[in-house]
This record gives sequence, structure tokens and C-alpha cells, in this order.
Amino acid sequence: MLLGALQCKKLRHLAATQDRIGIMAFKIAIVGATGNVGHEMLDILAERKFPVSEVVALASARSMGREVSFGDKTLKCRHLDTYDFSGTDICLMSAGGGIAKEWAPKIAAQGCVVIDNSSAWRYESDIPLIVPEVNGDAIVGFKNRNIIANPNCSTAQLVVALKPLHDKAKILRVVVSTYQSVSGAGKEAMDELFSQTRAVFVSDPVTPKKFPKRIAFNLIPQIDVFMEDGYTKEEWKMMAETKKILDPKIKLTATCVRVPVFISHSESVNVEFENPISPDEARAILRNAPGVLVIDKHEPGGYITPHEAAGEDATYISRIREDATVENGLAFWCVSDNLRKGAALNTVQIAEELVKRKLIVAKQKAA
Repeated sequence: MLLGALQCKKLRHLAATQDRIGIMAFKIAIVGATGNVGHEMLDILAERKFPVSEVVALASARSMGREVSFGDKTLKCRHLDTYDFSGTDICLMSAGGGIAKEWAPKIAAQGCVVIDNSSAWRYESDIPLIVPEVNGDAIVGFKNRNIIANPNCSTAQLVVALKPLHDKAKILRVVVSTYQSVSGAGKEAMDELFSQTRAVFVSDPVTPKKFPKRIAFNLIPQIDVFMEDGYTKEEWKMMAETKKILDPKIKLTATCVRVPVFISHSESVNVEFENPISPDEARAILRNAPGVLVIDKHEPGGYITPHEAAGEDATYISRIREDATVENGLAFWCVSDNLRKGAALNTVQIAEELVKRKLIVAKQKAA
């Protein structure tokens, strides 16, 4: 029943997307097309029928000539270093912060709007950091530098859940603990979980490479590097990005944990509000919120797990309940596919927002 409803929702969205965007078609370049997120970007562009005149897959020299899929087509990767962006309308980047820092300004200078998935540009005051369901109006700021930043995967799903509640009762403080899948650290991390799991079963030695400690059948309370105050950079990202996207007055503390799950991030969230809000009110608000699906039955299995969220677009909310330790408090469970809403889907949604708001015009008319 749930899957059927989701499919209907997706089909309705596809029709709405085509209606609102019209017939103009855009030339899109994907930088980092051979990575996990690059593959998802290509799939999502095809799934959502984004109006493309051409899609170009770009990668480093070692991946030049590799083939990737876009709908029913096969694209050969071209070399980023030699590609001319002057005829391209939008560049979706997922190639790491170093490449983004070097290339985004060069690409933007050629009149191509860059939507970057790395952390390279998120904290620049004149570059918008966008989650369309939350702060879509801020997208007009892209004109400053022709660059738009995509938030951290754990932040994206969190603010989608927090925004409608903040509008209703005004959030004062958030305490969040994350349970983040290995895909957030890339393909090598997924391979490490697989190889370590197999090694455990056959009693082979387990040697950490990508992670600081063994990940198979274990949890690692560290994502990214440690900072001077004892928080990790991943935790700092959630604090800084939530303030920039949602409200600078919100206080947030995070503990980010890597777990032996391949896809989908989960979050345990406690929220303190200025004004009263009941679990039933929150449930009703979230059920009507864009990008959110509430699955919240107080019975065994009446909630969403990472396995069920993998491959889906929604941010799922479960276990909504009162937090009686503060005057106006709620607790809930939040799950989303980090490769989709946490990265590729949000990036494509930003591109859709540019087109829907008529902020860009295709450089070349579709044939």
C-alpha cells in the first residue's frame, strides 16, 4: 500500500514538473559522473524528466571514456580539463571540495550556473545554500557568483523536517544524533563495509582503511576530522548549515555516528519550541509538508528504517512524541536516502527551481 502511494506521488510530481517547466530544454553537465552521487544525478534527471537538450558526463583523466547510463542512453565520460562550458546551461558538481574550489568559479565565469554538492561554497555569505522545500526563495542569490551550494546530506533531511514545525511553534534548540550510512563516505567506504563483513564471517583479518576503526558490526562516533572544541566537522556542518538555511537563532548540537548500513541516514531528533505544539499537531503539520512522509504507528514495525527509505525521495518521519524534559518539546525519528535527498535529488530540485522561477534561459533552443 505504501509503495503504491509513493509511486502515484512520483507520477503526479513528474506530470507537475513537466507542466511548470514547459518545453524549454537545457544542456546539463555532470562533473563526477562516475561516482555514487553522479550516478544518482543521472538517474534522477531521467526519472523526473528534467527538460534536457543534452547531458554531458564529465570526469577526471583516469575515468575518461568510461560509460554511464542516462535513462535509456549510454554516455561516454569526457575530460573535465578540456570541456568548454560556454554552451552549457547548468553544471551539477559532485567531485569533492578541492575540484569544486578550483573549477566552480571557472565554470561560472563561462555563464554556466554551478550547483555544487561539496562543502566548498556552503559557508560563503554571498552564495545561497538551498533546500527548495525550506528556503527556495533564497535561490535568487545565485546571481552574485553564478554558484549555488547543496547542503550536507545529514542537514538536508533535518531541515526538511524542522521547517514546518519552526513555522508553527518557533524552534529554540535542537539536539540531534545521526546514524549515517557508509555511502556518505563514497564507494570505497561501501566496499570496505562489504569486505569487512565478509571477512568477519570467514574469520579473516579485518583491516580498516577508509574508516579509523572497523565498521562491520560496529559504530564509529566520528565523521570527518575533529575540531578544537571536540566536535567533528560533520557535526559543525549541521550546526552552521541549519542556521544558514533555516534560522540563525536556532541553537543546535549534534553527535554524528557512522553505522554499518549501506544507504540512508537516520536521525534521532529532540526539539525545544518557544510555543506549545502537541505530537498530534506536529503529525498533522508534517503530513502536509512538502518532501515529507509520516509513517508513525505506535506498534511493532510502525516506523521507517534505512532499508525501506533507500531509493525513495521522501524524508520519512516516525515516532513523533512529547519530550517532557522541556516545557515545549518533541522527539522524532527521521530517515532519508542520503544519496538522493541528501545529495543528488536536492541538486536536481535546485535546478528545477531555477527553471520554474525562470531565473535562467537556455542558451540554445532545443532541436
